[in-house]
Amino acid sequence: MSRTFVGAIAGAALLATPMLTMAVPAQAETAPGSFADLAEEVTPAVVNISSKHTAEVAGRQMQPGLPFEFPEGSPFEEFFRQFQDRFGPRDGAPRQMPDRVALGSGFIIDPEGYVVTNNHVIADASEIKVTLTGGEEYPAELVGTDPKTDLALLKIEADEPLPSVEFGDSDAIRVGDWVLAVGNPFGLGGSVTTGIVSAHGRYINAGPYDDFLQIDAAINQGNSGGPTFNTEGEVIGINTAIASPNGGSVGIGFAIPSKLAEPIIAQLREDGSVDRGWLGVQIQPVTPEIAAALGLDEPVGALVASVQPDSPAARAELRQGDVILDFAGTEVEKMRELPLLVATTPAGKKAELTIWRDGVKQTVEVEIGKLQPEQVAAAQPEPTGESSGQSEALGATLATLTPELKRQFGIPSEVEGVVVVDVEAGGPAAEKGLRPGDVIEKVSQNAVSTPAEVEEAAQAAEHAVLLLINRQGNSQFVALDLDAA
Repeated sequence: MSRTFVGAIAGAALLATPMLTMAVPAQAETAPGSFADLAEEVTPAVVNISSKHTAEVAGRQMQPGLPFEFPEGSPFEEFFRQFQDRFGPRDGAPRQMPDRVALGSGFIIDPEGYVVTNNHVIADASEIKVTLTGGEEYPAELVGTDPKTDLALLKIEADEPLPSVEFGDSDAIRVGDWVLAVGNPFGLGGSVTTGIVSAHGRYINAGPYDDFLQIDAAINQGNSGGPTFNTEGEVIGINTAIASPNGGSVGIGFAIPSKLAEPIIAQLREDGSVDRGWLGVQIQPVTPEIAAALGLDEPVGALVASVQPDSPAARAELRQGDVILDFAGTEVEKMRELPLLVATTPAGKKAELTIWRDGVKQTVEVEIGKLQPEQVAAAQPEPTGESSGQSEALGATLATLTPELKRQFGIPSEVEGVVVVDVEAGGPAAEKGLRPGDVIEKVSQNAVSTPAEVEEAAQAAEHAVLLLINRQGNSQFVALDLDAA
């Protein structure tokens, strides 16, 4: 089974797929003489998974009763109308289709019959079956799923202990190390491939906690949920996606690392669900321009764009414009590292954060909360004031927010600041993608309510100016290079 993720790598679609198989590199001197012993050891614990899904396709009526649109009087119109009269649904009724069966892979982690796979292999399934390498077939019970990381845990009942494998340390495996993958590509079952680890920490826009291993294995449809082993026979990855222009393997595969998967699987086994830590901030990357505007030596950390009220961050007095450089002893080099660090911290635990504020490093302590589905971004206070004018520094026409301008640009009622009415081509604002309807909430960390305040603060900046922009209810920092104006 495969799934297309939103996003692309070098123009190739990202397809969910469960196993990682790699093309063997050219005769490396350290290459094992054979993987036969390893394959013989781990293959019995790798299973095929089939899931039944009810399919229903709604009837379409581009022209009355016809599935396609043709010119009136066309011979095709009469042909399809006759076909519809004989076989199709009437009055737009749903067309019932046969149930479809999806094939994937998985692996047993406990002799009692606990099986790990991808969530997308079994999502919304009406029936799940697990088949062992020896052909034994068992109905599977769904223990729990975690769609955010695309993991699922199943349970099968057997009369005797089942072969199983254990998780290894994905942090210990290095780029260039050999790996072996076993899975069910194209429904063939029991296929073994080898390759190397190509990279750690890949972000493919599949979810909020992306942290994939990249492997040069030949991953194909049906590989989803299958394991990738190190040479010790330990699972260091769960294959879940490929980069492909045509749905087949091109040697770029992605696996969920065991360091992420193992604690989630443990929670699913214990509770059937996953609890995650919550900080209560909206963040964005620190670009070189933003780093320069804030006085940072290099673009590192996660920039706080907003703080949710009554959140752990608010209680710890984190502020909009703070840059989080370290979380509980782990450096935050890139913005996307912070959500995973927070999510894997238990609720109620205290964490020390190193932040950059007002040009110096500071330390704050925060007690992590529990993430709830209903938690949303913070609202802004009501706008006041009224004026308009041209900002020479930004290269934009600005106006203080009024109810009429909010209606005109579709700006949420709670947003306060100065709205961009027009952008001068080639100016600093245009270079950074500002557009009419954007609201400037702050300039150089100070709230603004009139175009004059924006211009005064921008003119006072030496080389770059930091703006807090609200676009359609979402806040983000933008640094404008004034020297390039």
